[in-house]
Amino acid sequence: MRSLRTVSVVGCHAEGEVGDVIVGGVLDAPGCKSMYEKMMYFWNTKDSLRKLLLNEPRGRSSMNTNLVLPPCNPQADAGFLIMESDEYAPMSGSNTICTATVLLETGMIPMQEPITQFNLDTAAGLVAVTAECEGGKCKSVAFDNVPSFVFVLDMPIQVPGFGVVSVDIAWGGMMYVLVDAGSCNLRIENSRGPELIELGERIKRAVQAQYTPVHPENPGIRGVSILAWTHPLIQDDGSDGKTAVNAVVVSPGRFDRSPCGTGTCARMAVLHARGQLQVGQTFRHKSIIGTEFVNHIRGTTKVGQYDAILPTVRGRGWITSFKEIVLDPTDPFPEGFRVGDQWHIPKPDSKG
Repeated sequence: MRSLRTVSVVGCHAEGEVGDVIVGGVLDAPGCKSMYEKMMYFWNTKDSLRKLLLNEPRGRSSMNTNLVLPPCNPQADAGFLIMESDEYAPMSGSNTICTATVLLETGMIPMQEPITQFNLDTAAGLVAVTAECEGGKCKSVAFDNVPSFVFVLDMPIQVPGFGVVSVDIAWGGMMYVLVDAGSCNLRIENSRGPELIELGERIKRAVQAQYTPVHPENPGIRGVSILAWTHPLIQDDGSDGKTAVNAVVVSPGRFDRSPCGTGTCARMAVLHARGQLQVGQTFRHKSIIGTEFVNHIRGTTKVGQYDAILPTVRGRGWITSFKEIVLDPTDPFPEGFRVGDQWHIPKPDSKG
């Protein structure tokens, strides 16, 4: 069979969110001194790879793909880049869990039972991984994420055709807008999915037009790109832990199927800033399909002028397939395509 290129991929999901992992067929980015530089190299010069894998007919709207590369940080055992439908994410919790699971279960990083510890280099910084392993299976992955912090609480945002919405904006490895679903007369449930997606994208675009957060340690990371709908905290029975539900709207307009790791870290930063979640307290974050990450704040620090938390997130990943992605030279869609029945096409704000 003829193919312009062949890419080796291990299929994986973490608590429902697809995060396939490229393990062969892609060369490293030349001359880069950080994973952030590698991310920008692929985004600016090799973005056809992301489009080939994530657009139809090879991909779909509700999936991500991770690219394993040599690390830049000498403390890391491997590096990886995170490709989403509309962007490269500096960091992602579900994708970290998928990548760690694949690295261990394919033997790219030696598995040690009952605990394997290693470091991953990401565009957001170094991430420490602790994997629970048994019988050759990676049973769970906990990762110590980069410091997370709040830019602003309770910011009023004028949303065209809707009105004023109060939002929190925080960094958890990506720039998040967090909105209480009840404040917009919505509930996080699949029956309200179209409304949550449509309004979530409109709120995000309104924030982008009115406020631009900039990471104090990397000014290249700027502007919100993702939104989390939230429900209030619930006290866990018989413990001091707390539980909450969220639904993260990923561009171009679909739900994260997992509880969203970086969104969880951003939310923990908000909860800690409000005095609602303390260091060491267990926080269970649930997704729209009922899966959960189990999390805690392990300490505090400063990032630039911002008070920050040190978050840890734990979840599970499962390998689903081993596949070779190919591109026939006569294929009329070398970068794939999108169709409005599956890919969210936003309505003009002026039409409400």
